[in-house]
Amino acid sequence: MDIRTLCLGALSLGDATGYDIKKLFDEAFSHFFAAGYGSIYPALEKLAEEGKVAYDRQQQEKRPDRKVFRITATGREAFITELIDTPPREKLRSEFLVLMFFAHLLPPQRLAAVLQERLDESQRELAILEELARRELPAGMKFTIHYGQAITQAAIVCIKENQARLIRDVNATVNECNPSTLR
Repeated sequence: MDIRTLCLGALSLGDATGYDIKKLFDEAFSHFFAAGYGSIYPALEKLAEEGKVAYDRQQQEKRPDRKVFRITATGREAFITELIDTPPREKLRSEFLVLMFFAHLLPPQRLAAVLQERLDESQRELAILEELARRELPAGMKFTIHYGQAITQAAIVCIKENQARLIRDVNATVNECNPSTLR
């Protein structure tokens, strides 16, 4: 699924500005899809060109006009078709896991800092998900939030249970990689 499809999904919930959609990505979608303004706004413009969304301009004092987007019937149909046709696979892209894969090459102080940063970020993510879980939401939205909570809680436990040993092991090894041991 791409950013354009998810923008259609966001708009299927109601009219929204690009800022509103970014906020949805930062909160409800944060544990399964990341997007920034640099991808949201071009996606909305492309969807408007395709007739899948429309927008109204709202004037603002001392600021540029604000665009409030809404999904069209064509956009809703395209979104539902995409939902039906999308296989239920998961793709994980994680800079953290890349860092952990090559942890043996990191200075131990940097490794400790990376683990703490990821732990802190996971705890912030969990707090957001816990707040969302208290809201009245449709069943599917609740499911994604609970799924995100489970994954985030598991990540926190994994880091807490393994960080001391990982740092100790990295301290004990020579910071050299022998690629033949990975084959």
